[in-house]
Amino acid sequence: MNALPKIRLDRTRLAAPQVLERLREAILALELVPGTVLARQALAEQFGVSQTPVREALLRLAEEGLVDVFPQHATLVSRIDLRAARQAHFLRRSIELELVRELALRRPAGLVDALRRQIALQQSLAEARQYGDFVAADRQFHQLLYAAADMAALVELVGRVSGHVDRLRRLHLPTAGKTASILRDHRAIVAAIAAGDAAAAQEALRAHLSGTLSAVEEIRQQFPDYVVEPES
Repeated sequence: MNALPKIRLDRTRLAAPQVLERLREAILALELVPGTVLARQALAEQFGVSQTPVREALLRLAEEGLVDVFPQHATLVSRIDLRAARQAHFLRRSIELELVRELALRRPAGLVDALRRQIALQQSLAEARQYGDFVAADRQFHQLLYAAADMAALVELVGRVSGHVDRLRRLHLPTAGKTASILRDHRAIVAAIAAGDAAAAQEALRAHLSGTLSAVEEIRQQFPDYVVEPES
């Protein structure tokens, strides 16, 4: 567990949700790679808490498929499940295709400017190769879409099932041309919304979300120990 430094929690908040948030972030950012052993005692010492909130957090992560719990043996960060990644991708694509269609038809005031500012931030982060911050800014771009459509509550729903596909995207991000492709897709989505072209917005969104899954074989070859294709 040397991958995680000592962490000071906010004592005005419950410990378990904070432990959950930090561990989830570390797993999605690949600070904790697939196969990493998560020892409750070591985690409790790093977070400065008892083992109870750690146990609660690990159970939640198991429900999300981000850790594998082997009773009386060990808890490990799970390998990236390609079937789960495809299912999460299907859900997110289905929701966001409707989001961009509605937004292109309604064109809420201020949305296009907010999205363009977010793209400018992503551009600067991409140029600096600050991939962790780039991912966060990318997430915020999509959250702006949900919020503008009054569907912000769905962000958490999608997030709970997206751990496997999010990790695939994180592995794929440093690939040459990937950040440029993301920025190009975001600009196309925004241009279509600004023009009120619902069909073009959906086409751009569909192309945007398909990028990582189309590169699965390349990712598997590069990271064979991280990815698994479950048997049917």
